[in-house]
Amino acid sequence: MSRRLASPSLNLAPARLTGLSIFLPAHNEEANLEHVVEGLGRAAAQWALDYELIVVNDGSRDRTGEIAARLAKADSRVRSVTHTVNRGYGAAVKSGLQAARMPYVMLCDGDGQFDPADFARLVEKIGQCDVVVGRRVNRAEGLVRRLNGELWSALMRLLFGLQIRDIDCGFKLFRRDLLEGLALRADGAMISTELMAKLVARGARICEVDVRHLPRTAGEPSGAKVSVIARAFVELFILASELRAETAKQRQTGA
Repeated sequence: MSRRLASPSLNLAPARLTGLSIFLPAHNEEANLEHVVEGLGRAAAQWALDYELIVVNDGSRDRTGEIAARLAKADSRVRSVTHTVNRGYGAAVKSGLQAARMPYVMLCDGDGQFDPADFARLVEKIGQCDVVVGRRVNRAEGLVRRLNGELWSALMRLLFGLQIRDIDCGFKLFRRDLLEGLALRADGAMISTELMAKLVARGARICEVDVRHLPRTAGEPSGAKVSVIARAFVELFILASELRAETAKQRQTGA
């Protein structure tokens, strides 16, 4: 049976988080990175007593790595993690989670499509649950991508029992202690489902809140590439098999 994680606080949202790590997966985001980091820094200063911003440069071919290094040199609260080659969104998420040092951890995609002001909505909920997941309202994407996203989330609910309407939203807030020792394998888009499924198996309480989704003003999205979609389905079958095996083992051992 899954274990219930003890909450570090009462079921009241803290006025300010004790410490916050924000990590940003970024691949070829030279036109977006600086203003995203600045906006998140302002929000973090308002809602956290201490914070750090971690840019995960996933093998970018543009100036993303150079900009991240410059921002880190100018501000000790900014850190840069670099993949020398593009390893995939999931690999960037795993590197960000591993680099995080504060009691609370936030994922925010580095493409500038989330409003830092909406961070307040996640903070208001974190006292009531262990993970707060953004739910994109009026997604600023084409009809095909919106439909694909809805179908994918529905499939994840069907296969894994995850009651999350927007599984791949790149705007999430976690308690860091529940991430410790969590083994993640996906290197592609399947990372969100794997992360949520394994947290639910640990007994994590998950809330969703509506957040704005802004149009991409620069750079190119990669989520609709055939290679990305194919990789997600390969990882899907691997994860489904692993989770079935883990569930069977738990039943046998009575864990």
